[in-house]
This record gives sequence, structure tokens and C-alpha cells, in this order.
Amino acid sequence: MFNLLMIQADLPQEMEAMATEPEGISTKFIDLAMKGGWIMLPILFLSVVAVYIFFDRYFAIKKAGRFDSSLLEKIKVYITTSKIDAAIALCRSNPNPASRMLEKGISRIGRPLTDVNAAIENVGNLEISKLEKGLPVLASVAGGAPMIGFLGTVMGMIQAFYDMSNAGNNIDVTLLSTGIYQAMVTTVAGLIVGIIAYFAYNILVANVEKVVFKMEATTSEFMDLLNEPA
Repeated sequence: MFNLLMIQADLPQEMEAMATEPEGISTKFIDLAMKGGWIMLPILFLSVVAVYIFFDRYFAIKKAGRFDSSLLEKIKVYITTSKIDAAIALCRSNPNPASRMLEKGISRIGRPLTDVNAAIENVGNLEISKLEKGLPVLASVAGGAPMIGFLGTVMGMIQAFYDMSNAGNNIDVTLLSTGIYQAMVTTVAGLIVGIIAYFAYNILVANVEKVVFKMEATTSEFMDLLNEPA
């Protein structure tokens, strides 16, 4: 009974300590980040750029991948009944890369199949370049952020040893240790941003490849449709 009363008495203090702990951790993290110096500013800028590109491209690629599988069947009906304008209007009502490729191919019906295929491929290349917009920048962030962080570490180490040389015989161990851990902050920040950007880049590349596969499959089915005997 006595132990139970002691636990109940200590419970409010423990809850108060748990409530204040996250704030202390976040404050310590911010203070530590600020000690990285001005080199943290470009790393922070790169992190914002990476986050913006990832979400912008992710939703754009996801939207581009939405393709109605029954669209080709409807187009086939329109083409066989010589309703070319209706087929083009159907493609325009479905704004995605595959539909725009089909629209270009339908508008070239009557010409040699090689010309139709070439026109579709040209549109496909343009659509792929639109999907990949920003990916080179994201790849540059993945490679550049750790390098900038390492540069900040080297500059911090130089400053630490310079301070030691100026201290002369009054060398304090804390002077060196403080300078080193402050310098290492930039490397940690650069690695964090670089790793996140690296995984984000690969996720986007994988999603683009899925969309490209759908575009190629749609093109193949459309060309087979044109090759069918009347």
C-alpha cells in the first residue's frame, strides 16, 4: 500500500518531465544546427528544393499514370466507323501522356505507319521529358549536399586548429573538442539531406518508368489496331 502511494505521488512529476522532454530535445537540436555556421544555409536551401521537387513531381507523375484501359476499345470503335474527330475529342477529354500520344497517332491516320509511329514517338519523348523535369536537380542535391557538409567540416577543423595555434601554451582540450563537434554538424546535416534526396530521386525514377511502360504498351496496342485488316 505504501509503495502504491509512493508511485502515485511520483507519477505527476514523471508526466511533467515527459511533457517537457521533447521541447528540450528540439531546442538542443536547433542550437546544435545553428552552431554549424553559415554553411548550414545552403544545406537548408537544398533541403527545401529537394522537398519541393519531390512532392511536385510525385503528384504530377501519379496524375500522368492514370489511364483508362477502356479508352483504346472506344477509339477502335470510332476508327472502324470513320469517326476520327470523335476519337480525337475522346483523347482530349483524358489529359494524360498516353492520350496525347494516341491523339497524335489518330491525327496521322491515312499516312504510312512509319510516319504514324514516328509522330507518336516524338510526342512520347516530349511527355517523358516533362515528367523528368526537376529530376537532375534532385540528383544534384543528393550528391552535392554531403559535399557541402564535408566542406563545412573541413573549414571548421581549419578554424579549430587555427584557434589552437593562437592559444599558444594555453591549449584547452575543450577548445579543440568544441570546434570539432561543431564542424561535424555540417557533415551530418549534409548527409541527412543527401540521403533523403537520393531515396526521393529513386522513387520518382521508378514511378516515371512505370508511366513510360504504360505509354509503350498503349503505343504498341494502337499500332496493332492500325495493322488489323479492315
